[in-house]
Amino acid sequence: MRGSVDGLGSSVPIGTMLPAVFADDDLAQRFVGGLDEVMAPILNVLDCLPAYFDPALAPVDFTRWLAGWVGAETDGTEPEPRLRAAVAAAAYLHRVRGTRRGLSETVRLAFGVEPEISESGGADWSARPLGPVPGEPRPHLHVTIRLPDPGPADEHRLDTLVAAARPAHMPYTVKVTAAERTPER
Repeated sequence: MRGSVDGLGSSVPIGTMLPAVFADDDLAQRFVGGLDEVMAPILNVLDCLPAYFDPALAPVDFTRWLAGWVGAETDGTEPEPRLRAAVAAAAYLHRVRGTRRGLSETVRLAFGVEPEISESGGADWSARPLGPVPGEPRPHLHVTIRLPDPGPADEHRLDTLVAAARPAHMPYTVKVTAAERTPER
């Protein structure tokens, strides 16, 4: 939780801006000194405002708010490094939404693992008309992730992410499985 900083000096003290007649007036200097103490945190925030919008530097609570502001796919349970990465990548992910790369990156940022994606689509070209159509005739998308300790909410979270990041016309299925554990030596 952020709060005030005791003894924080003002970056723009009001006492130095008063007319010369008040420069030596003790009452006037003490009065504006009190105003400086109240204004110093506000001026400090304004001086550092660009840092609040940089997910790598912003306080965590502000970064969570910023995630909603930029439309980052977060649910509030991710660790801080993944939260910051999701906020930083939000604009890029909106540009590639609906693509395999965009879907893969969205799932990776949300769960911290690479998804396995299979789809029916394809792209090809032919110099002759009426060539074979690439891909499969029925569209489908299947996304699988392997987590070390999957929980019941993980499949719902994956379903929500895929529904938002897939191509709009594409029917889909999702699956969350336990990752294979390597034997310890």
